[in-house]
Amino acid sequence: MNTPAPDRLEVAIRPLVEGDLPAADRIVRVAFGTFLGMPDPTGFMGDAALARTRWLADPSAVLAAEHAGKLIGSNFATNWGSFGFFGPLTVEPEYWNRGIAQQLLGPTMDIFRRWGNRHLGLYTFAHSPKHMALYQKFGFWPRDLVSNFTKAVDGAIKAPRDSSCFSESKLADREGILGACREVTGAVFEGLDVQREIHAVADQQLGDTVLVWDDSRLAAFAVCHTGAGSEAGSGVCYVKFAAVRPGVRAGQDFSRLLRSIEAFAGSRNSLKITADVNVARREAFRAMLANGFRPGMQGVAMETGDASSGYNRGDVYILDDWR
Repeated sequence: MNTPAPDRLEVAIRPLVEGDLPAADRIVRVAFGTFLGMPDPTGFMGDAALARTRWLADPSAVLAAEHAGKLIGSNFATNWGSFGFFGPLTVEPEYWNRGIAQQLLGPTMDIFRRWGNRHLGLYTFAHSPKHMALYQKFGFWPRDLVSNFTKAVDGAIKAPRDSSCFSESKLADREGILGACREVTGAVFEGLDVQREIHAVADQQLGDTVLVWDDSRLAAFAVCHTGAGSEAGSGVCYVKFAAVRPGVRAGQDFSRLLRSIEAFAGSRNSLKITADVNVARREAFRAMLANGFRPGMQGVAMETGDASSGYNRGDVYILDDWR
């Protein structure tokens, strides 16, 4: 006999405030851990942190779902200039299938409209038609697989002489470096700007941004989290975002960037590197394999607009995580 679905539960949607963060962090862990069938769902992500780091990056971009004075869900939106995405969107498992996620998504779309992003995306589980059906109601459609790559760190690798870190730069030079990063991303996709991520890593001491140069011109960069309390966790160097200036040298510069990331990871005593790449970026996917990275878990990118409206193209060397 089929069990009837629970009735829709009306909730209050409001901004997430700092006092909500412990509960929001617990819900993120329990929701994913339960969905993935972990024996102890609270152990999801280990000592990595996500709710606090993303809230601190932009408190106005985080929504809370509240019922009877209790936090039961949240959603985090991210503004990368011309591109925006959301996630993780999580709900307390006992409230699943009661319309909470849909109530969070309406105000989330209002945030994107306020920002004026021209393209939107999200990452979800490729094997979950329920998630896909929900997001389709808001104009997101499944596109390409996204592969999570890992590589064990070779601690003997030294940083190339043409690489540096944002933390090593003089304060007076940092606005210029941020402008150079915008120039790199904008050359790939007009208006793409991830300075939010660079600032978050620097201000919260979550890791560093690795920079690769051609003389005085920035060729590539990678925003990396490392260690407990970051979005990486102990022993991990997590590449939140990386981009290479397009052109005939892009493939070579991407390999230089990967070596620079590995050298940085070794300097932080990381045991492995994790990074995501959309498989539509075929040259980047092939280069990851050629540089010793191995694919693991896969999800699916869902996006608005048509297939040509974003930056998932074969010749684009970008690593990014929309989770």
